[in-house]
Amino acid sequence: MGPSPGRVSNVAGCDHGVVPVSLVLTSDTHVPQRSRDLPHSLWSAIDAADVVVHAGDWVDVALLDEYERRADTLVAVYGNNDHGALRERLPEVARAEIEGVRMAVVHETGDKKGREERCAARFPDVDVLVFGHSHIPWDTTGATGLRLINPGSPTDRRQQPHGTFVTAVADDGQLRDVTFHPVPRRR
Repeated sequence: MGPSPGRVSNVAGCDHGVVPVSLVLTSDTHVPQRSRDLPHSLWSAIDAADVVVHAGDWVDVALLDEYERRADTLVAVYGNNDHGALRERLPEVARAEIEGVRMAVVHETGDKKGREERCAARFPDVDVLVFGHSHIPWDTTGATGLRLINPGSPTDRRQQPHGTFVTAVADDGQLRDVTFHPVPRRR
């Protein structure tokens, strides 16, 4: 059986045997409270990605159902605005190793002051922590080497100039090509 459509297969000439994995990182979608649906650009990225990461605040279980239908692999948690079936189906913290990148996902990390140190203590065995809650795009690496990424919100920009989501590539133990994509305001 060959590779599934949209997947990259190993090339015979590759000697390292590692196939980069494409990721989409998102959070705080708040559908249908803040938007009736996700932006087309985010759905397109989800459809093309190998792994989709959602750091909580879905609000409606129908959105989780649609992610599960469309994403090849979904790594997701619930947020403070998620109740009922969302909390029954999703964990507070999710972990995955993707092409050697040890990743954890959580919705809330607390105040930005001391965030790197606090998260490094809570997640000592992780390379990348994806979080949400603030709707503020964030990408830092602490003194311990833990990289913290908040993809922002694609539907509720709050004080930001625009909504955002992130694409990245996991390849041979590294997270690279981390790109914050602006989402234009709906008119």
